Amino acid sequence: MPDGVSALERLGVSMPAMQAYPFRGIRFLSSGLSVEASFPHGLGFGVRRTNLHRVMVDHAERVGVRFRWRAVVTGLHPDGVLMHGSLIPTRWIVGADGSSSRVRRWSGLDAHRRKEERFAFRRHYRVAPWAEFMELHWGNRCQLYVTPVGPEEVCIALISRDHRLRLDEALSEFPEIAERLRGAEHGSVERGAISVTRKLTRVRRGQVALVGDASGGVDAITGAGLCLSFKQADLLAECLVSGDLASYQAGHRALARRPVMMARLMVLLEHREKLRRRVMGAFIAEPKVFARMLATHVGAVRPVVLAANGLALGWKLLTAQNR
Repeated sequence: MPDGVSALERLGVSMPAMQAYPFRGIRFLSSGLSVEASFPHGLGFGVRRTNLHRVMVDHAERVGVRFRWRAVVTGLHPDGVLMHGSLIPTRWIVGADGSSSRVRRWSGLDAHRRKEERFAFRRHYRVAPWAEFMELHWGNRCQLYVTPVGPEEVCIALISRDHRLRLDEALSEFPEIAERLRGAEHGSVERGAISVTRKLTRVRRGQVALVGDASGGVDAITGAGLCLSFKQADLLAECLVSGDLASYQAGHRALARRPVMMARLMVLLEHREKLRRRVMGAFIAEPKVFARMLATHVGAVRPVVLAANGLALGWKLLTAQNR
C-alpha cells in the first residue's frame, strides 16, 4: 500500500521499478456488484516476497548489518542470546521471528488479550494483469485477492476460516477469475500461511522488544501487515537510538489502532452476504464514502473521518435499496 511504500522508504529502502508492479487503488467485487477507488496519494506495488527480501538484505548489508545465516538461536540469557550453545552478548534483543515467535515465548511476552486465526493460500499465475487495481472478491466461504506483481504475472490469494479450502476449489466460486486464469502457467507452487489477529498484553520487557508479526498482527484482509512492520521497525529504531525502550509499548499500540479497526470492519462482512450487498450498494450510490474509507485506511486522512464515513454509510444503508 502507499503508506507501506513510504514507511519502507523512511527505512532507506526503495523497490527498483523492474522488481515491483504498480496499482493505483482498490476494487471490491461481490455478488455482481463492483466499486473502486484510487489512492489519494501515491501508488501501491505488487512485489514478490523474494524480491522484497533481496532488496532489504542488500540495503541492510550496505549500512553495516552483519548476518549470521543458518545460525540457530536456542534461547535467551540475561546477558544475551544462546547460539549453538555459546553465549552471544547483546545490548538489545529484537524478536522479529514471525507469528510463532520463540523470542516472544522465551521472554515471557506470550500473554494474549485477543487472538483469532484464518487461513491463507496463494499462487502466482503467468498472465497479464487485467486491472490497474488490487481486487478483493467476496465469496460465500472466502475472500479472493488479485494483485498484479509484474507485466505478465498476478498473485491470487484466498483467505478463509476453513483450513482445508484450497485455491483450485475456491476458484469455482469465482467463475470470472477462473476463466481469466484458464490455461495460465503457474508462476509458483501453492503456499499457505495462518493469518492471525493477535493483541499481546506487552511487546517489550527489559532489553527485549518484539516487532512485526512476533509482536501481534492484524488479519491479512487489510493488506497492512508489511506497512505495520516497517513502521514498528522505525519506531523501535528511535527507541534504541535514545537508549530507552520505555516508550515503545505505547507507540506500538498507537500504530496498530487504525489497521485493527479497519480489519474488524472488513471481517464483519465475511459471512453476511445481505449486509455486504447493502454496503456495496451504498458504496456504489455514494462512491466518495468508499474513497474516504480507502484514504483513511492508508493513513491519508485522520481516523475521525472514518466516524463521519460511518454516519454517512449508516444513512445510505437505511435508505438504499437492496440491490
